[in-house]
Amino acid sequence: MEAIDITKVSIIGKESIHCGFHLVPYILKCVLDTLPSSTYVLFTDTNIAELYLKEFETEFQEACSQYTGGKKPRFISYAIAPGETSKSREGKAQLEDFLLTHACTRDTVILALGGGVIGDLVGFVAATFMRGVRFCQIPTTLLAMVDSSVGGKTAIDTPHGKNLIGAFWQPEYIFIDASFLETLPSREFSNGMAEVVKTAAIWNETEFASLESGHAEIFAAIQTPSVGHAGRSASTRSKYQQLLLSVIVGSISVKAHIVTIDERETGLRNLVNFGHTIGHAIEAVLTPTILHGECVSVGMILEAEVARQLGVLSQVAVGRLTRCLKAYNLPVSLSDPRIANLPASRLLTVQRLLDIMKIDKKNSGPKKKVVLLSRIGSTFEQKATEVQDSVIAKTLSEAAKIVSGTPSRHPVTMSTPGSKSISNRAMVLAALGKGTCRLKNLLHSDDTQVMMSALIELKGARFSWEDGGDTLVVEGGGGDLSLPPKGKEIYLGNAGTAARFLTTVCTLVQPGEHASETIITGNARMKQRPVGPLVDALRSNGSEIKFRETEGCLPLSIAPGGLKGGRIQLAASVSSQYVSSILLCAPYAAQPVVLELTGGQVISQPYIDMTIAMMRTFGVAVERDTDPETGALLDVYRIPRTAYVNPSEYSIESDASSATYPLAIAAITGTTCTITNIGSASLQGDARFAKDVLEPMGCNVVQTETETTVTGPPVGHLRALGYVDMEPMTDAFLTASVLAAVATKEPLSDRVLRDGSVKTTTRIGGIANQRVKECNRIRAMIDQLAKFGVETKELDDGLEIYGKPVEELRQGCSIHCYDDHRVAMAFSVLGCVVKDTVLEEKRCVEKTWPDWWDDLENKIGLKVEGVELASRAESSSSPASQDNTGSVVIIGMRGSGKSFIGQMAARSLGREFVDADVVFEERKKTGVRAFVQEHGWQAFRDAEAEILKDLLGSCSTKHVISLGGGVVESPASRELLKKYGQTHGPVVHIVREIDEIVKYLGEETARPAYGEPVEDVFRRREPWFMECSTHGFVNYTGVLQQLSSNDTAKLRGGSAHDTRREIARFFGHITAQKPNLAPNLGSDVPSYFLSLTYPDITPALGHFSELTAGVDALELRVDLLRAPNAAGLTGPYIPPTSYVMEQLAAIRRSTTLPIVFTVRSATQGGSHPDNAEMEAFALFELALRTGCEYVDVEISWSEKRLRDLVGRKGSTQIIASWHDWSGNMKWDGAEVKEKYRLAALLGDVVKIVGEATSFNDNFTLRTFVDSVSRSPQAKPLIAINMGYEGQISRVLNTTFSPVTHPLLNAKAAPGQLSFKQIQITRHLLGQLPAKRFFLLGTPISSSPSPTLHNTGFEVLGLPHKYGLFETKEVDDSIKNLLGSPDFGGASVTIPHKLAIIPLLDDLTPHAKIIGAVNTVIPLHQENGEHSLFGDNTDWVGIRNTILAGLPIEAGSPTAGLIIGAGGTARAAIYALHSLGLQHIYLYNRTKTSGQGVIDAFPTSYNITLADSLYVFNGPSPSIIVSTVPGSATTLAEGTADGICIPHEIFSASQGVALDMAYRPLETPLLSLASSQPGWNIIRGVDVLLEQGYEQFRLWTGHHCPRSVVADRVWEMYHSIS
Repeated sequence: MEAIDITKVSIIGKESIHCGFHLVPYILKCVLDTLPSSTYVLFTDTNIAELYLKEFETEFQEACSQYTGGKKPRFISYAIAPGETSKSREGKAQLEDFLLTHACTRDTVILALGGGVIGDLVGFVAATFMRGVRFCQIPTTLLAMVDSSVGGKTAIDTPHGKNLIGAFWQPEYIFIDASFLETLPSREFSNGMAEVVKTAAIWNETEFASLESGHAEIFAAIQTPSVGHAGRSASTRSKYQQLLLSVIVGSISVKAHIVTIDERETGLRNLVNFGHTIGHAIEAVLTPTILHGECVSVGMILEAEVARQLGVLSQVAVGRLTRCLKAYNLPVSLSDPRIANLPASRLLTVQRLLDIMKIDKKNSGPKKKVVLLSRIGSTFEQKATEVQDSVIAKTLSEAAKIVSGTPSRHPVTMSTPGSKSISNRAMVLAALGKGTCRLKNLLHSDDTQVMMSALIELKGARFSWEDGGDTLVVEGGGGDLSLPPKGKEIYLGNAGTAARFLTTVCTLVQPGEHASETIITGNARMKQRPVGPLVDALRSNGSEIKFRETEGCLPLSIAPGGLKGGRIQLAASVSSQYVSSILLCAPYAAQPVVLELTGGQVISQPYIDMTIAMMRTFGVAVERDTDPETGALLDVYRIPRTAYVNPSEYSIESDASSATYPLAIAAITGTTCTITNIGSASLQGDARFAKDVLEPMGCNVVQTETETTVTGPPVGHLRALGYVDMEPMTDAFLTASVLAAVATKEPLSDRVLRDGSVKTTTRIGGIANQRVKECNRIRAMIDQLAKFGVETKELDDGLEIYGKPVEELRQGCSIHCYDDHRVAMAFSVLGCVVKDTVLEEKRCVEKTWPDWWDDLENKIGLKVEGVELASRAESSSSPASQDNTGSVVIIGMRGSGKSFIGQMAARSLGREFVDADVVFEERKKTGVRAFVQEHGWQAFRDAEAEILKDLLGSCSTKHVISLGGGVVESPASRELLKKYGQTHGPVVHIVREIDEIVKYLGEETARPAYGEPVEDVFRRREPWFMECSTHGFVNYTGVLQQLSSNDTAKLRGGSAHDTRREIARFFGHITAQKPNLAPNLGSDVPSYFLSLTYPDITPALGHFSELTAGVDALELRVDLLRAPNAAGLTGPYIPPTSYVMEQLAAIRRSTTLPIVFTVRSATQGGSHPDNAEMEAFALFELALRTGCEYVDVEISWSEKRLRDLVGRKGSTQIIASWHDWSGNMKWDGAEVKEKYRLAALLGDVVKIVGEATSFNDNFTLRTFVDSVSRSPQAKPLIAINMGYEGQISRVLNTTFSPVTHPLLNAKAAPGQLSFKQIQITRHLLGQLPAKRFFLLGTPISSSPSPTLHNTGFEVLGLPHKYGLFETKEVDDSIKNLLGSPDFGGASVTIPHKLAIIPLLDDLTPHAKIIGAVNTVIPLHQENGEHSLFGDNTDWVGIRNTILAGLPIEAGSPTAGLIIGAGGTARAAIYALHSLGLQHIYLYNRTKTSGQGVIDAFPTSYNITLADSLYVFNGPSPSIIVSTVPGSATTLAEGTADGICIPHEIFSASQGVALDMAYRPLETPLLSLASSQPGWNIIRGVDVLLEQGYEQFRLWTGHHCPRSVVADRVWEMYHSIS
């Protein structure tokens, strides 16, 4: 054997870790010589076996050929499936059975060849087989080499978590063959580097520093394959191999040392779990998509932030750790796109992660054990530290809440982080300069990390750290920059400063051999921020720069070749960063630069002055021209051609913009704050904030050259500012705005506005550029201040704020921060005095002050709490960057119904409606038609595009914006719409039949004529509408018109209620404000969907009430649809999308049930062609566009398309399905586990369907379901068997069981049962016990309630009974009834609605406000007991019937009238308030009773006691509800027999009248209302039915079969008339 050089590491007193390259011959010789055995067993996985098993077998035979002992040993091997799923109880048994089958004994030696899964699993087998046999670890991944193979930990996973069952079992040897890493994928190498970085971070700062600076060389070691076993001996090793081996050995040595001291993990060994407490919890949710090391990487940062929060670790250390991990391509936050884009990331809720940590074996009790760093290379304790859940929760939470009060650290003295502006400039200057410069007080933040990473990519300088990371050492490259590798993009996130500076820096790059361009890009918001003026100037100077996507924005492609120089003209009215970008790079141009600024007033001159001052410090003097006559400074700068000379040290000022926040806290709370390192000598314009803003507001300000102290006036005594020009300090306007919001004292006399403005006005000007920062900051402040009730006004170059007393501001506001650090920190100031203010996206502060929330608590003394927003757990957005406040934009042809639908959508969402045409006419002071006639279409389109751009900025949240039909004719407008839909909110295309549009346009005269056939316009625009929209709302009417009159009579489709209902459903769902998902899915109540198998749905619409009885959703089998021209066609078929849209529209007008959109392929039991994947995904896209709630997607489709679909699904949930029609899939086999794993990764719901060949297959299925359901991360699972033998599986399945119905033309699958059949069988099996329900009250003998509920039970196959229980009082008999084991629920009527309450455990919020109960609901517990809840469904009945009966022309009612003051009147008040009515009139003959009812409700209900029914003090009511008996009203005036109903009561032109009296059928109110044009009537029985349907749902969890029940109730009603 040729010479092999080995590096040995000792562990537990034995040199058993052997490291080197190409060690296979050495491994086998060592094992044979030192571990004699009759049998050597090598376990590996199939991937590794393909690469290395043959070599092991060959070398073993070679070694055995020299064997001189007795009988030659045998060598056997076994390869398992790769992946974490093999590391299970079943996987362990598989290996043990292999050993037993091959007669292995206690002398067996086991070799574990593979990654961590193999090492953990095989090690555990070795620990327990024959009570323990010898084994060797031969790790093949970097992660296994440095972590899992070292220390003797072995384990398997269970559904409850990772590594929960295992043993400590030390291997005889650990062979580290670094040559294995040459075949390791780059991502897997990075995965292992997480553990290497971790070890250095806890133990050795010197090693950490080498990892920081040496990442390029370390990657090179695995990217340069060794040839001819190079590296086996030390003399043949390359420098990269030597570096790699030293890194591995160094990491292993640390762990070996720790294990030697603490083998059983009682203290010190806890340290190697740094990052694992949180990282393992993340891994439990995201495995196997996100790797162990990637999860630990995020865990390390989060645990470092926990240490920072506790005050034991500096931000410098957190920043260094972050940069180092990023250098190895590892994620460092849960917002990393690799994580955030995963569907499973929505499950990373704070509570879920804490729950997973509970069962981590490293934790004990309610606290969590976390390794806390104290600095790089050292930990806070020599063991894990117990940390309270609340501390971890605060770090994990995506939002923050400041507990309002007085800062406990008052008077505060503190410094702020280094200036972002100066830090970025200093890094560029030092990188371009010659020599070494030490930068002190550098800001450690996202922005500066981005800048440093970019300069490293360009090889512009070398960076290292001193003083524990407090000093950045920059070895300047003298302007010598190189192209990044081909295909490598420089990603800048949302770092605007870096983006603008680097645009010019990249022009200095010199050409290279392997690449031809530098590409800089950023996140979605960065791709909207302008860089056009800078690019224009550079292009004019000869630089070759291309916009790769949107004109004027990143990403950019920049050709190398150098900056030409000479005269450069630059428009500088948008951003001073353009100016600084050219100034910084100008010395390296080919010619001296003369920079002339054009375009009006220069923005933020102090920042330009800052750049020039810093350039002077680095050896370059910039001259500014002056007017020879006046001496005035000109906007012309002359920069010599030279090079920067780095000063040996440069100290960076603290950030003056950041300093405004603690100073403002002092101002608003009446306390004192001193900021060091910021004073009058500062380079930064924002240093003037204290003197120019806070002092005029009433603060006492003392400012020296290097220090600023502010003492605020008493709380509530801030002065308004009048007018303030903040152009010199634009970033500070947000801080000034929140102070102005509570500034109620008059401004100083010299600042008073003389234009009649209110005295509390603060008018801020000079900040127009703030519209193009991280967000439109002016609009952001206006929108978010409005949440507090603060009024504002937008100006061309700023805004006005009208101050209000603090106590009048609305509390509990949740502030959207737009991922903008300035917005978050500014509103945190307001949160100091306004209770329960929540700041969303708290991590956006990492841009400039990463530890802001920690400093608020630790240095200022205001408690900060973590807040988890509901959105993460509920649903993702589509695209990911949207939130559910983003405005909805509506487009479509004129005449498609945009305005009508938009207004209805706005009402249902509680948003403001904006019609762009109306805005146009208001601004242009003329109509659209007149404007076009005068100026032409092109001028109109240009003006329309400008208004669109403004609306998308100024109305970007909580609006519904309807646009003109031709907006898509303009390319500029199309780009705006596409970008908006991708990044902010839904763009909805209203789809309507062309003939209906033509008919409408023939009657409409307000808009200009097209000048061409409408059909041609329609055809031209249709593709553009599709291109620009994210969703489509189908406003078809033709489908319903095709129905026979008989069917139409049965339908409620086409009615005002159905239109209103569908608009509310669609827009609520796509915005995620009110996702229309099945409530039973994942609950204790079994859920079902009806599989529609019709080729054409429309003939069945009249029977939908019967068909859908009991089910939670409808499955539209799209593959079974047949367009009219394909009627009768069998076999594979793809229906046209237009036909599918018609079918969806027809269903939507008939039911609000969620739709399961299914395209089943032929091999999985459907009719869609197997080879038509693209067409299938076109149909899935249609499902997302039209707001289908669920989409069934087969996991056999290509993974790329599946992931793309999942990434854009919005509120739609994905059912990831697999159907095995072969009968080969076994529920206890490996295949079903793999299918489940993949489906669970992709879907919100998992569906696996097999075929039962015997009855016992159903029991195997249930065992599988039980095993996967035990996992805390288990998804809802549909698991059923097809066929006659599999029917019982459909009964036992509890999630979305597919059902059929006798009225259907065919079953969707063999063995499918109806809803009724399943309920009957569940009862027979003991899964659905019979319950008794009652009506309590008196007199009740004629009540229709028993008919209502018993009919519902009968139709659905439920075993329950509903009867009467008549008593005059709530006595012991009722108490005993409520406590009986079979009590299912009760309706309560007079006189018991109040008397029943003491017997109940709690009331719903509705019942509490109404003050009466009509429904009792028992909530059953596992121990057989139940608690009783009281509800009131009367208000639901009133609300729903009003919505159904309200004429669509009535729009959104503002006023309603209630007659009567009894218990039902209270429910009516609650119902009308829920409908959004601003005026509620109550009329009662006894005024004191009426006033008593009014006094019981909050004043916000705005209820007025009406003196008469003839005149109302406000708008006329368009909703009238009578709650008095029918005999108590009359039409005869001047009679004392009852309340006279006058004609004047119907003064509104449209409305609805509801009489709660059951009898007579035609009351005086209804009789008079039916004669009024535009008024509809609702009878009391209709309300009784509606509230009964709601009771039925509350008791059973299922929808009541309305049509059958209603028919029976009306039949009973008429029979006793």
